[in-house]
Amino acid sequence: MIDWTQGRNLSMLADFYEFTMANAYLEKGMGDIITYFDLYFRTVPDESGYAVAAGLEQLVEYIDHLHFSEKDIAYFRSKNMFSEDFLEYLANFEFQCDVWAIPEGTAVFPNEPLITVRGPAVQAQLIETMALICINHQSLIASKASRIVRAAAGRAVMEFGARRAQGADAATLGARAAYIGGVVGTSNTLTDKHYQVPALGTMAHSWVMMFPTEYDAFKAYAEVFPDSVTLLVDTYNTLKEGVPNAIRVFDDVLKPMGKRPVAIRLDSGDIAYLSKQARIMLDEAGYEDCKIVASNSLDEYTIRDVLEQGAKLDSFGVGERLITAKSNPVFGGVYKLVAVEEEGKIIPKIKISENVEKITTPGFKTIYRLYDRKTGKAEADLITLHDEEIDDSKDLEIFHPIHTWKRKTLSNFKARKLHIKVYEQGKRICELPSLEEIVEYQKTEVDSLWEEVTRLDRPHLYIVDLSLKLWEIKDRLLNAR
Repeated sequence: MIDWTQGRNLSMLADFYEFTMANAYLEKGMGDIITYFDLYFRTVPDESGYAVAAGLEQLVEYIDHLHFSEKDIAYFRSKNMFSEDFLEYLANFEFQCDVWAIPEGTAVFPNEPLITVRGPAVQAQLIETMALICINHQSLIASKASRIVRAAAGRAVMEFGARRAQGADAATLGARAAYIGGVVGTSNTLTDKHYQVPALGTMAHSWVMMFPTEYDAFKAYAEVFPDSVTLLVDTYNTLKEGVPNAIRVFDDVLKPMGKRPVAIRLDSGDIAYLSKQARIMLDEAGYEDCKIVASNSLDEYTIRDVLEQGAKLDSFGVGERLITAKSNPVFGGVYKLVAVEEEGKIIPKIKISENVEKITTPGFKTIYRLYDRKTGKAEADLITLHDEEIDDSKDLEIFHPIHTWKRKTLSNFKARKLHIKVYEQGKRICELPSLEEIVEYQKTEVDSLWEEVTRLDRPHLYIVDLSLKLWEIKDRLLNAR
């Protein structure tokens, strides 16, 4: 696990109200009340059928380094609004919470708690902002990458967006998240150094423009990198100059060495048309094995469309529309209080709103994924109270939590609990998987969904229901108001 904080103390990266509330909790004798908070999201970006969880590793790194320095304490003292008891509490801060999480790479759905935090009110509240930053950002990019990769229909996708990302962390961790979502590599060298996500890239238009002719530029590059020749062929005129010059260099430089070109890259114009014409030219010249790469403001819809138009493309470089999730750049995760403990008893809490989607699901919960044993496909998720056990040897009736007449009976199914416990009383109790393990897990997760759930447009709504016990608690609290 790489420490992305790189020595930075991020404990102060929090909304100011987290500190004012924490101070007030202590002043009112409420600092040690045991609370339960859920981090979840309400809707899937891009009206997609699923999302991909990511960012847990960075949240763990943040929690592992959580402390307040003398300069931090001095800052709070300078505000003239925080008590000395609170400042002393921060100076001696020791994380004591329990944390449960859904593993990175898991296919997830709205209103499912991706993270559950149990602990003293002050501490559980203080990690809110960083928890949301870590999970919101990377889950957003991983989810977008998964859609783009599926649209590519087995063709490789590379993340090329570092220059358009909103800052260094967004570029580096965004590339990590895109890798979780299924891309094969990144243009970001730092992500390769830190996370071993393969760094990929060859040349820019500036390389071609530095030479007297396009042929000279291609020839020089092939002479320096004969084993990895990918040429950018659209600086001047793709079909009249770019592709013919590339073929000349393949003949003049690579053939005498007994080497073969890797690819040409198209970065502008009508990608579908140009790729078809370029394929003909390359094949006629004897370079049937030379691949064609497309870039140029691509997303899942553009990729799907050009492939439907018969584009002869082998891979894609996707930039700004991936690294910024341009079409829907907010994941929308929230962090809500769902229960407190009184004398060892869990008391569920609910937030009620006129906006139905903002009504919270109370209580200390866990999630089961229910799979059909014959097909191996995920049929539904069931959110239950934390101590409920699902007996998958018996039929199970589930029902829609709002439209309760919508019911389904599952037979011959297998139940899998999604949450893992990461911290117990502030001590990390599990080893996180490697990035490669997360990537492989993500593939199996998305493959376990029906194609109707993963299609780009108007996907089938995946079932996420509440157990009867949990539904009864929520219904009781709603009707008590």
